[in-house]
Amino acid sequence: MDRLMSMRVFQRVIDEGGFAAAARALDMSPAVVTRLVADLEEHLGARLLHRSTRRLSLSEAGEMYLRRVRAILQDIDEAHDMASSHTHELAGVLRLMAQPILATHVLAPLVAGFRQLYPKIMLDIEVASFQEPPVEDYDITLLATDANFDGDVIARKVVSSEAILVASPAYLKRKGTPMEPAELAQHDCLRLRATGFRPRALRLTQAGRPDAHWDLEVKPVLCANHIDTLLRAALDGAGITATAVELVAPYLASGDLVRVLRPWITGQFTIYAALPSRKFLPRRTQVFLEYLTEQTRLQASRALSA
Repeated sequence: MDRLMSMRVFQRVIDEGGFAAAARALDMSPAVVTRLVADLEEHLGARLLHRSTRRLSLSEAGEMYLRRVRAILQDIDEAHDMASSHTHELAGVLRLMAQPILATHVLAPLVAGFRQLYPKIMLDIEVASFQEPPVEDYDITLLATDANFDGDVIARKVVSSEAILVASPAYLKRKGTPMEPAELAQHDCLRLRATGFRPRALRLTQAGRPDAHWDLEVKPVLCANHIDTLLRAALDGAGITATAVELVAPYLASGDLVRVLRPWITGQFTIYAALPSRKFLPRRTQVFLEYLTEQTRLQASRALSA
């Protein structure tokens, strides 16, 4: 027996003044309504209703039970509405987690535009480096991974991107613009170094052409394990560096940086939004995912066409 349904039917029988009226209100057959109330009485071991051909009335036990049933069903409905509002209402706190580079160059530029659209949603961004993302603790965790990512997390792809070579106009005016990959050996290169490892040979490829690749032994003038350091140095004219399209899109648009050696790239990767669950995503999470995906892909498209 569905206890909750039987309680609702019992309450509706009293409110509608009879079994037939309750059946019409609930879109159920009179026989089902009668059976559910009878099953409830059998479960309780008490008569709730006095039935006659002319009228229906509550027993003493029925009066006491109905008072409690009304309170219980009201509490259940209020709890449902409260939980449902967190799923559907475009308000409340949205907790985001991202590594520093994604927080600075992907999340932060979206805040003003998103807040204009959804002023009642407060963004709470936690910035930290991590080995294992604490996905369960946040509404959205941003991850940047290579093409071989197979992490055991629930994740939605935000954008697939490329790492391109860029330099400032001042540097290119001073040192010239490389026209072929081999010419990088004569240029000041700024390389990213994974902690504890020396930079490997620089491999250049072309998207969609697995046969087109070029491996270069480049002696960098600067190595750093911090992408923003390399980016700042490139903006100041220190040399040529490789970085993700999304990170340099504003600088390409403004002309502060220029892409070199098009269409060669130094790698491909994907940004994912990891989620704590597939089900019952709050509406505020859904709209932020949509905005994040739309704006990030738009930035990438503009940068690649610049």
